Amino acid sequence: MMVDLRQRGEAVAFGVRVVPRASRNKIAGIQEGVVRIQLTAPPVEGAANEALVSFLSSVLRVPKRDVELVSGQTARDKVVAVSGLSADEIEARLRSNL
Repeated sequence: MMVDLRQRGEAVAFGVRVVPRASRNKIAGIQEGVVRIQLTAPPVEGAANEALVSFLSSVLRVPKRDVELVSGQTARDKVVAVSGLSADEIEARLRSNL
């Protein structure tokens, strides 16, 4: 299963489904082109969103400023845009962390 990656200006966007309050931060798989990510943070006052940006920046090895939450601030299903990497690099780095 491939991640549904879309070019969005200088960045590459993809869908994420967040599972908050997990036992640890991890990529739980790819389902219907969307990356499932488990986070330890609760879905309260943006804590899960901050944890998502931090987690993705470490997994993708880019600065936090290059990871942007485009939509879904209050939903489990979100769209994230990453600058500084090609779609192929993002796909490879996500897969290596599965």
